[in-house]
Amino acid sequence: MILRATAGLLGLAGLTVAALYVGLAHAELRVTTGPPGSALHRLIAAFAAANARLHPRVRLLPVEEPSLAENARALEAGRVDLAVIRSDLPPPANGQTVAVLRRDVVAVVLPPHSPVTHLSQLAGRAVAIPAGPFQADDARLLALLLDYVGVPGTRVETLFLDPPALGRAIRDQRAAAIFAVGPIGPGQAVDAVAAVARASRGTPTLLAFDEGEAIHRRHPGLETIEVPVGAFRGQPAVPAASVDSLVVTYRLVVGRSMLDIVAAAVARSVFTARGMLTAATPFADQIEAPDLDEKAPLLPVHPGVAAYLNNGDQSFFDTSQNYLYLGGIGLSLAGSALALAVSHGHRRRMARERRLVKRLVALADQAGSADRAGLEALTRDLRRLVGAALRDETVTEGGAAALTGTAIAHAREAIQDRLGALDRGEIRSGRPGDRPGAGS
Repeated sequence: MILRATAGLLGLAGLTVAALYVGLAHAELRVTTGPPGSALHRLIAAFAAANARLHPRVRLLPVEEPSLAENARALEAGRVDLAVIRSDLPPPANGQTVAVLRRDVVAVVLPPHSPVTHLSQLAGRAVAIPAGPFQADDARLLALLLDYVGVPGTRVETLFLDPPALGRAIRDQRAAAIFAVGPIGPGQAVDAVAAVARASRGTPTLLAFDEGEAIHRRHPGLETIEVPVGAFRGQPAVPAASVDSLVVTYRLVVGRSMLDIVAAAVARSVFTARGMLTAATPFADQIEAPDLDEKAPLLPVHPGVAAYLNNGDQSFFDTSQNYLYLGGIGLSLAGSALALAVSHGHRRRMARERRLVKRLVALADQAGSADRAGLEALTRDLRRLVGAALRDETVTEGGAAALTGTAIAHAREAIQDRLGALDRGEIRSGRPGDRPGAGS
């Protein structure tokens, strides 16, 4: 029994160590994409394919959600393991950052000689928003900024227009500005500037957000940025001078419950695949590591990602060793618990053996003074004890079997001797223990 328990413990230890070694950093993770047709959708699809080659132990399964807001809710509800979110939208309560995928400037593009010099002056006017997968999110952001400057959203008309129609809306004065959210590089903001320039045959301007820091304090998902000269057009430069503005970030986030080593493996794949992904989408070169020194971040960096960013691959393998170490501690505790259980079981077995042997010896003693009816009762007791012993494996193995067998044989022999004496008439009926003629 003890040998079987020890073998089981060793087998359990071997299986656990093997599972830790083979399964460490091995996972199948569901990741949300951007809305279908968006650049983010293409980026995540390309990343999943690249990851299969770079890190086959972490398999990514793209999951389509209808919007970025729904991405956050899917992570919060546990329907996915990773999600692409936009920082100005309600963040998932359990979200932690792996990587910043992109930074998009909030650009209010104005035609030349526009009378609008402050966001509040858009009240009573129309604003064009580029039609596309993120138009609802952009409109929500515009309403949030208008509310900050005291303008109800109902006082500004929004027009969702395809790129060719944006310039015509400015030219025909149906829109006073274009509200575009896009990167410094190819994207919505650059397209909006180009559309206004063509329609007005002049140089567009960007509206400055002088209250950017205050807006950031109230809405942490909006960060401040200084847009450099010529960021959206080189000749003539747009903007002509650096402009204070705001940015939103698109982030790859995971749940805080994800193991450090798995989150580190995902981060390792993201930053290793960045060069490969540029061929699939030009936005891949904007992937960057999150700021580890940011105070009170809206979406803190996952601890496993932070460790990887601080120490690189060394941290990744150190984390693996830590999990093996913790696994070893777990095995040690399990082994101690099993040893206690085996010891307790052994003591209980010994107690059952002693009780059985005592009962058999007592039965043999009783046989020496029993009459025929008493011997029949003792025989039934003997059979019951033998049956119980045969059903109990702990008293039929090893040294216990020999001791129990000797006690059974002793009791059986005592009963047989007594019956033989009664049959030979050596004992007077009714006076057990007396021989014929005794006392005459």
